[in-house]
Amino acid sequence: MMNLGWTLAISSLLVTACAHQAGPAGGAGPTLGPKAPATVAATPPPPPAADANPFFTPSTLPWHLPPFDRIKDADYRPAFDRGMADQLREVDAIAHDAAAPTFDNTVVALERSGRLLTRVSKVFFNLNASNTDDEMEKIEAEMAPRLAAHQDAILMNPALFARVDAVYQRRAGLGLDPESLQLLERYEKMFVRAGARLSDADKAKLKQINEQLSTLTTRFRQDVLKATREGAVVVDDAARLDGLSPEQVGAAAEAAKARGLAGKWVITLQNTTTQPSLEQLKDRALRERIFRASVGRADGGDADNTAVITKILALRSAQAQLLGYPDYASYALAEETAGTPAAVDGILGQLAPAALAKAKAEAGDIQRLIDAQARAAHAKPFRLEPWDWAFYAQQVRQARYDFDDAQVRPYFELDHVLRDGVFFAATKLYGITFRERKDLPVYQPDVRVFDVTDADGKPLALLLLDYYKRDNKQGGAWMDTFVDQSTLLDRRPVVVNNLNVPKPAPGAPALLTFDEVTTMFHEFGHALHGMLADTRYPMLSGTAVPPDFGEFPSQFNEMWARDPAVLANMARHWQTGAPMPKALLDKVLEAQTFGQGYATLEYLEAALLDLSWHETTAATVPAAAKVMAFEAAALAKDGVAYPPVPPRYHSPYFSHIFASSGYAAGYYAYIWSEILARDAGAWFQRHGGLSRASGEIFRRKILSRGRTEEPAALFQDFYGRAPEIGPLLEYRGLKLPGKAGAAPKR
Repeated sequence: MMNLGWTLAISSLLVTACAHQAGPAGGAGPTLGPKAPATVAATPPPPPAADANPFFTPSTLPWHLPPFDRIKDADYRPAFDRGMADQLREVDAIAHDAAAPTFDNTVVALERSGRLLTRVSKVFFNLNASNTDDEMEKIEAEMAPRLAAHQDAILMNPALFARVDAVYQRRAGLGLDPESLQLLERYEKMFVRAGARLSDADKAKLKQINEQLSTLTTRFRQDVLKATREGAVVVDDAARLDGLSPEQVGAAAEAAKARGLAGKWVITLQNTTTQPSLEQLKDRALRERIFRASVGRADGGDADNTAVITKILALRSAQAQLLGYPDYASYALAEETAGTPAAVDGILGQLAPAALAKAKAEAGDIQRLIDAQARAAHAKPFRLEPWDWAFYAQQVRQARYDFDDAQVRPYFELDHVLRDGVFFAATKLYGITFRERKDLPVYQPDVRVFDVTDADGKPLALLLLDYYKRDNKQGGAWMDTFVDQSTLLDRRPVVVNNLNVPKPAPGAPALLTFDEVTTMFHEFGHALHGMLADTRYPMLSGTAVPPDFGEFPSQFNEMWARDPAVLANMARHWQTGAPMPKALLDKVLEAQTFGQGYATLEYLEAALLDLSWHETTAATVPAAAKVMAFEAAALAKDGVAYPPVPPRYHSPYFSHIFASSGYAAGYYAYIWSEILARDAGAWFQRHGGLSRASGEIFRRKILSRGRTEEPAALFQDFYGRAPEIGPLLEYRGLKLPGKAGAAPKR
């Protein structure tokens, strides 16, 4: 995913951040950053000497890569303080410029503001997600409400909005080029959606709401990190790890050593409900223990998020109603490609019956296998439970396609996949090449840095790869930027990809499942969206697009993991270098639609749950003690409740929607974007597949454009017509019922 991080949580004015989530750019743009009260920013403390704080001057490293070797926790607070103060002075000068408002002296001036705040925010929020510590978490909790207030001080500044609005009202006669006109329209919408047209009394209410939300979403994120860390399962007997590979057992031993538990093994938790180890562990009791540790996170104890959820929802409802919307879903979706909750209901409602039917068919196959094995062992059969699904589904797949992940993993060593798969496909499509550098500072020893060069030999970007799991790293996989591309600011992008692959024992290889390979390609699709950006303004650059379009390039890039030419190049045995046997390769490809009932249903459950939460109002938000009951009722109401298949995220650790606002009411974005991605894949197949000619068209019309035009128009220009659902259904091996499923009733 895109790590929307601080920028989306704060607003697109900070757009230099990416998307995500979230994109969640370094050194660019009007990053307003979370806010600080104007009174604090207006009288900043005397700054230390310029050379004492690495944020006070632009980095002199290639592409303005942050000087990680010089950055200390003590540098963040002074840099935030001065960054907010500097930007408020810049904004005050714009708002009270004696000259009449013009596009250049108002809108472009805002794009140039906040450079110091951008630098510190990009580094802090990136590292707070991937390499945090106790002090950084304290700083985050401190700065979140201040940054929220800082944003409000800018976006609710009446003099500033008057100038932006004056330029906007004259837009037809300004002769602006399309990208500049789009920037002006984005600024106008951003100010209005932030409350610029509200009365002073309602502005005061909204400011208070925004500060409270910033504090609560920060607490939610920190609670999830803590609960995930503390929820790791400690194993005393190596025999109970039967089913894991030697490399995985070694990784579990290393995780235990890192916690001071030498002689034991630790199964760390991923951010999703279902844990990877459930597919291999033979010990059913241990599988259940891991599953219950996963679903119990942040639901009780000292990291309980249930009360946090109810407070967030009540505040978001109040926020939306102040701005003229009936609920938060309507407010959030007005800026998405989908547009309305009804449109989201429509697409999810079409897919839900097909996904549920296929999941039930898959469950039937698994239950028959469980029963047959019980009869053969003269044992009592048991009912399929969520902690059994992956373990027995793997056996069903093995029987059907005659292979399992243990056979496949040796052919997907991480570095081979990176160089001979991910980079190989990118070079074939876009002509870009990669050279690893060891001479630049990094924030953690496992991080790798690559120069990215364009086909004409010109430098294009820096790419950082942070692939291994750590206890101080948030779960999941995401892309972010340290620097965003902008010709206005003369900035090339510095992009980072994060995964959470267990770090192998010293000397052992990092062997991946095919799902993990696909995730590498997915996140690299986000990276390409950032690295191939070619826009003037930071607010419109790279992944600064709605989430339901931002996931399109990443999900499109997944298709190359299945491409025969790419697979043949990267799937080589880590010891011998021998290619994966064709028979096994064919089986891997044939099996790709296996399990799509489960995968699609667990996703749809989470997406519909997100929408249900954000269609609540202050009067219908449940009490904290009833959060899980609301969740169960919402899934049942939407016709997707199926006990063997839990939602991809239960509410207390659903960070996409509660740890920031980036995907709130927008988790459906993955399936919406995947429709676009599979349509694009079908287009590529019709136009020669993995080729430079087709890649250049996709780069020119999609990857380089950011939000210089509205996403629906960009896609139509590329694809030639409106999106179609057929390629997605084919890719996932799903079939719609004879009669299209009705949208969920709300």
